[in-house]
Amino acid sequence: MNRRVALIANADTHVGPDLARILARRGHDLVLGDPVDGLADELRTLGVRAKTVAGTDDIAHPAAMKRLVTATMSEFGRLDAVCIRTGQIVTGAFLDAGQDDLALVVRENVEAVFHCLQIVLPRLIEQGGGQVLVITSASGAKPTPIAPLYSATRAAANMLVKNVALEVADKGVTVNAAGTNFLDYPGFIEASGASDAAVRKRIENAVPVKRLGRPEEAAHFCASLLDGQNMFQTGQFFSLSGGWSD
Repeated sequence: MNRRVALIANADTHVGPDLARILARRGHDLVLGDPVDGLADELRTLGVRAKTVAGTDDIAHPAAMKRLVTATMSEFGRLDAVCIRTGQIVTGAFLDAGQDDLALVVRENVEAVFHCLQIVLPRLIEQGGGQVLVITSASGAKPTPIAPLYSATRAAANMLVKNVALEVADKGVTVNAAGTNFLDYPGFIEASGASDAAVRKRIENAVPVKRLGRPEEAAHFCASLLDGQNMFQTGQFFSLSGGWSD
């Protein structure tokens, strides 16, 4: 029986590396977009095949996802699960925002999801099924005054996922979104200023669980939407934010 194949489009940071490790342990071969150094070799020690694809970090450009899917089919001849992480954090008051700020968040937070889904879904439909998880942001589920353009475009991406999921629900394909906030990884730390101990403490106090989340915690949740064990869950957005969003 052929092993399941999972494509992790962003394997360099956030939940990507930990998600790859979990799916490897659950019997998946993997295709990794721009993986963090050493990850592919680590996964191979677990007895899985791991294909790396470099130069695909600009996931908002259609060519990146096309390269990843082409590499997957060339290497394995099948594709069962896809995790796509999109997004560009832009902070600041709405009245201070400019046209360039708007164009950036629309491209990175909405157009990226549009292009990726249009490229991946026909392959899964043709194959007869599969799972897609789009990593967005919990700020798309709750007004975020310090990042209004970011929050608004994340909400748009979440709604796009929900609509697309219903369109393909009878094709054996599940499509869900999961959004983090307050996750302890370099992107959030840099954007929030949490490298300063006092700032980090203030941020942690804003989270109901009173701490930042660990990437591996989010990865465990994400894996449950990709490992083939639950094909009944689709068209949903899940907030992974320590109780912050409603």
